[in-house]
Amino acid sequence: MTQYLVRRANVLVLGVLIAIVALVGAVTWERLNASREARAWSQHSYRVLNTTKDLAIALRDAERGQRGYVLTGRDEYLGPYDAARDRLGLLQGELQKLTADNPVQQDRIRALAPAIQHKLEELAQTLQARRDGGLEMALRIVNGDAGRNHMQDAENMLLAMLNDEQRLLDERLAQNDARAAWVRWMVIAGSVLAVLILLWAARLLNQAWSRSYRTEAEQRALALRLRTTLDSLSQGVAVFGPDRKLANWNECFQVLLDLPKAMLRPGTTYGAFVEHTGEPGRPALENEDQVRHGSRNPGEAVTYEREREDGHHLEIRRTPMPDGGFVLTISDMTKRAQAEAVLREAQKMQAVGQLTGGIAHDFNNLLQVILGNLEFVRAKLDGDAKLQTRIERAAWAAQRGATLTGQLLAFARKQPLAPAPVDLAATMPDLIPLLRRTLGEHIEVRYVETAGLWPAMADPAQLESAVLNLALNARDAMPGGGRLTIELGNKVLDEAYARDNAEIEPGDYAMVAVSDSGHGMTPEVVARVFEPFFTTKPDGKGTGLGLAMVFGFVKQSGGHVKIYSEPGEGTTVKIYLPRAVGAVTAAGQRTAVPIELPRGSATVLVVEDEAGVREIASAILSDLGYRVLQAADGEEALRVFGANVATVDLLLTDVVLPGKVRGRELAERVQALRPEVPVVFMSGYTENSIVHHGRLDEGVHLVGKPFKREQLACKVAEVLAASAAATPGAANVVALRPKRDAGA
Repeated sequence: MTQYLVRRANVLVLGVLIAIVALVGAVTWERLNASREARAWSQHSYRVLNTTKDLAIALRDAERGQRGYVLTGRDEYLGPYDAARDRLGLLQGELQKLTADNPVQQDRIRALAPAIQHKLEELAQTLQARRDGGLEMALRIVNGDAGRNHMQDAENMLLAMLNDEQRLLDERLAQNDARAAWVRWMVIAGSVLAVLILLWAARLLNQAWSRSYRTEAEQRALALRLRTTLDSLSQGVAVFGPDRKLANWNECFQVLLDLPKAMLRPGTTYGAFVEHTGEPGRPALENEDQVRHGSRNPGEAVTYEREREDGHHLEIRRTPMPDGGFVLTISDMTKRAQAEAVLREAQKMQAVGQLTGGIAHDFNNLLQVILGNLEFVRAKLDGDAKLQTRIERAAWAAQRGATLTGQLLAFARKQPLAPAPVDLAATMPDLIPLLRRTLGEHIEVRYVETAGLWPAMADPAQLESAVLNLALNARDAMPGGGRLTIELGNKVLDEAYARDNAEIEPGDYAMVAVSDSGHGMTPEVVARVFEPFFTTKPDGKGTGLGLAMVFGFVKQSGGHVKIYSEPGEGTTVKIYLPRAVGAVTAAGQRTAVPIELPRGSATVLVVEDEAGVREIASAILSDLGYRVLQAADGEEALRVFGANVATVDLLLTDVVLPGKVRGRELAERVQALRPEVPVVFMSGYTENSIVHHGRLDEGVHLVGKPFKREQLACKVAEVLAASAAATPGAANVVALRPKRDAGA
């Protein structure tokens, strides 16, 4: 019933509006035509007035030219006379045409013509008399009344014509204004009437529409909630009907499948999406046959995974609907895949760290015994060159084993670092000559530096070792010669880069890039280059730990390493180190082995559970003049220190000790009794007692196993000297003996 009333109201309102519009339109059109005609007659009157005025002006111009010639006798005054005389005939003819509709004016024009003709004849006679008889004869004609009478008659007739035409013009203008006002009021009245009818119709329609508005509002709200829900999802959702045609979708569906907008419209078939995503590099959807027969249980959802060309992992889930259609859900699983990769990497690092830490302590102790005894014996031998050579080879082999252990610790991120702000612009140039000597003349070494380099937060020694490792790998990739480029620069890694690279924090980084022009690597090799013991070199030519050490050092320093390589195009390894804030460490100062080892007379308490290491460390210190006390564990060390509490000048202890008292706890107890006693730790594996987050604790002195004779001597002397300088009145327990040490 409501719809019927609405339709009847619509028809009624429409009929009334059409009738009003037609009536107003017809009347308005008639009035507009009348107004247009009145406007035309007004313009006609203006033309008659202008022509009449021009005729009067031409008549006066002819008389003026005649008078000028009569008075002066100069021919140039005849120009205006001749022009006006010619115009008089034209203007009379035009005026006669314009007033053809006005009999009164026509009569006046016929009466005007003889007066103008007589005036022109009088002017011509005067001019001829001036030429023939001179001025006096011409003046006699001028002074006569005939010319003046003719001129007055013509002007009176012209004035009557002007007055009559002006009266007609005023009447026509008044009629035009009246018609325009009438049309204006008609339009206003029609508009007001139309508005009133529309308001009445709107009231009727509003009563009918108000009943259906609530239902429509609920439907709109429901549709809006559904659309908002779909668009708020981080998953792509598309709904297909029983005919396999698209019904609804959200924005993520287009983004995740990289679909063109033109394809996303209601009615697009599922086959079109299958065909589009089936192109190379795109995440292919199931085909129609798989949709029909892909699940044994008709109501069971089907899930499968695809990978996009840009590396994004997608999980696609197809859920059937009761009406025969289905819902396609696309989930971006890239972050989960990255998290799983990070977890696998962490588990691998933990496993390698446990393995490395387990063997590092004992293995470095064994190497320390071997290396220490070899150096001790070499210092005592003199004159036997062959025996010295063999000892040096054995010492080199032991040191090589220590390097391998250190590389394993670096990859497992277990090495103790002493990071400091490093000025790369001052550090790297000093390394270039060493690289040229090491790599050989067939390798061209280039150095590129960016102005305004940021300082890097890193361990200077480990950074230098990493660059050397990369340079040696580059040399092996260029057996026939080539070019090595060391490049420094500032880089800002943004959020987008961090999302694509796990374990990276956005921020400012100092970059060190090492590039070569070698044979390059395939993507399969690049994916494994940082794995420990993985190498493409022939057997016996490499350990596979160089790049692993670089990777571990950079990660432990809080940085990032990226490798770019293509077969035949060379390789570039970019190291990103965190930007440092603070004072910059002085660079370019390489520690040289002193010609004479520092000697002293201080008392050193050596604590080491490995008897061989304890023995060789004590022997080295005793040989340098120190008084040595020994202990095998923490409890024994406390007893020995208690018995010699006033004489012990330095504690040299292993970090990992058996029993209840570990190395760090022993140092704390000793310094609780005598705070001025410095402590030097020995360790082949630091655990977490003196190293936290990969960095040595503040104020901790460490000599890593296996250490050389000069390393132990210099470290002990350095710590004792620093302690003596910090303690006024302390005894001078370190001195340089003038005697040259044979083992230096």
